[in-house]
Amino acid sequence: MPNDKRAVILVSGGMDSATAVYEAIDRGYEPYFLHTSYGQRTESKEHACASALAAAVDAADFLHIETSHLSKIGASSLTDSDMAVTDATLENDEIPTSYVPFRNANLLAMAVSYAEANDCDAVFIGAHSEDFAGYPDCRPAFFDAFQQVIDVGTKPETQIDLVAPFVDWSKTDIAERGLELGVPYELTWSCYRDETPACGTCDSCALRLEAFENVGLSDPIEY
Repeated sequence: MPNDKRAVILVSGGMDSATAVYEAIDRGYEPYFLHTSYGQRTESKEHACASALAAAVDAADFLHIETSHLSKIGASSLTDSDMAVTDATLENDEIPTSYVPFRNANLLAMAVSYAEANDCDAVFIGAHSEDFAGYPDCRPAFFDAFQQVIDVGTKPETQIDLVAPFVDWSKTDIAERGLELGVPYELTWSCYRDETPACGTCDSCALRLEAFENVGLSDPIEY
C-alpha cells in the first residue's frame, strides 16, 4: 500500500538524517528528500550518500540545492578553510567550531517552502539531544518556535508539522532504532573533516563510533 502522507526530510547524508528517512517511512510518509550543499568540507561525499539513500528508498523526489551564503558568512570550521576542525571533546558543553551560525533556520526555511509547494504534511529533521548540547539551533525550544513560524508564515489551508523524532534521543538510541528499521548505514557519512576515509576523531565521527560500539557492532564505513 502506498503511503498516504508526504514528508520533506532534510537529508545530509549522515546517519541521523538517514534514520529520520526510515522513521518517516515507518510512520506512513512518502519521502521527499532535500539535500543542501553550502560549502561544507565534505559536500560532494554527503551529496553522493544522500543520492544513494534516495535511490535505496525510491524517494518520491530528490531536491538538491546549492547555496553559497553560509560559506560566505563563514565563522564555522565546516565552511571556512582557515579554521581547523577540532578533535572531539565529548564532555565539553561549549559550542564547537563546527557550528554553522543559524544553519538549521536556513535549511528549515527551504524545507518548508519545498513542503508547501508539494502539499506535504510534515518536515523531518534528524537532530538529537547530543546535538543540542552544543548547537543552539538543535534545541527543542528552537523547533517549537519554528513550528510557530511555519503556522504563521504559510497559507491558511497549509498544515505542516515540524517533526524532530530524535530530539530527546542519544546517538546510540538512533543507531538502535536504525538497525531495527534496516537503515543502510554503509550509505551514510558523518565526518566533518574528510571525504574518505573518515577521520575518526572529529565530534561527529566520535559520536558515531561510540554509538556503534554501544550497540555492539562495527561501523560499516571506512576510517
